[in-house]
Amino acid sequence: MSKRVVITGTGGLCGLGTNAAAIWDAMREGRSGIGPIISPALHDIKITTGGEIRQLPEHGIERKQLVGMDRFSLLAVIAAREAAHQAGLAIDEDNTHRIGAVIGTGVCGWEVIEENYRAILLEGKSRAGIFSVPRAMPGAPAGQVSMDLGLRGPVFGVTSACSSSNHAIVSAIDQIRLGRADAMLAGGTEAPLVWGILKGWEALRVLSPDTCRPFSADRQGLVLGEGAGMVVLESHEHAMARGAEILAEIAGVGLSGDASDIVAPTIDGPEYAMRACLADAGLNAEDIDYLNAHGTGTRANDQIETAAIKRVFGDHAYSLSVSSTKSMHAHCLGASGALELIACVGAIREGIIPPTANYREPDPECDLDVTPNVARERKVRAALSNAFAFGGTNAVLAIKAV
Repeated sequence: MSKRVVITGTGGLCGLGTNAAAIWDAMREGRSGIGPIISPALHDIKITTGGEIRQLPEHGIERKQLVGMDRFSLLAVIAAREAAHQAGLAIDEDNTHRIGAVIGTGVCGWEVIEENYRAILLEGKSRAGIFSVPRAMPGAPAGQVSMDLGLRGPVFGVTSACSSSNHAIVSAIDQIRLGRADAMLAGGTEAPLVWGILKGWEALRVLSPDTCRPFSADRQGLVLGEGAGMVVLESHEHAMARGAEILAEIAGVGLSGDASDIVAPTIDGPEYAMRACLADAGLNAEDIDYLNAHGTGTRANDQIETAAIKRVFGDHAYSLSVSSTKSMHAHCLGASGALELIACVGAIREGIIPPTANYREPDPECDLDVTPNVARERKVRAALSNAFAFGGTNAVLAIKAV
């Protein structure tokens, strides 16, 4: 029998707030963190709407560490510190080799790439910054978190586009289930609000010019955001032994690949991932009360995800509470799944379904209960969190009340 894995701490920051409690409060209120991006480094970007962190919290990280960190690493460290603090996780010489970190990101440290591009190609400088490689590499956030918190257990990065957070959390769960660690910091981070990334997304023609309206008939696309989300995962035995407060339990995970198209989603891949997650959790469709949808606000994703949910849940699909919190924190790419896990934990603990904000018009192809605009009280025994990505990489998490 697999070890039980529980969540004992959460941390996060995004356009909704600079800690997990503030993020959840905004979600409950249906308050959107999407607005004009004020960064002066956007240059000639046409679409200037995003989920931006306007001001970082005080973090006290020393300059000698900051110079080797890109923004996505900094966000990861801030969120990881918060999660470890809430969990009351003390790391010392006795347990340092039994605690690790797995952190996902969909892109990399693009801030330093942008700086070097402009310095070398536009300003005529002859060399790149000395910390360019360690700042840009996708595994940097995991390394920085391990150094900041003193984690010497399994430490590595995961990248699978928009499902990176969920894949990272699954990987961390595996370390605990396999006995390689007693506790893990896991989640995702992203800082994509820079010129080069936004120009690439502009070219895909999937960005909304104003805001994100998942499942609404008048939706115009997704909105990019920055942020990080982290959880502390522990074996149930470890958490109980140290008297930790358990926020929720990981019930199961489900993974799949579409094996179809690099950008166009299928119904079959998401369907299989949700079915695999329920099977791993030992849950029936009727046991799920809340589903945090991938819900990007693009025409294709929302219709296909709705169809996949109907296949998996059958008649229960219409009794299920569904919402997309990307309508509030925007699509934070590799950080999205971890931020959405904060929503699932909050829903279970407080019996509140966070809404799909900005919803205006019913779409007959998205005819589920998407909790439009206003949060709803409902007892949540178990919740699913969907993450689907370019490349057809799907990762679904199930969590339940303890």
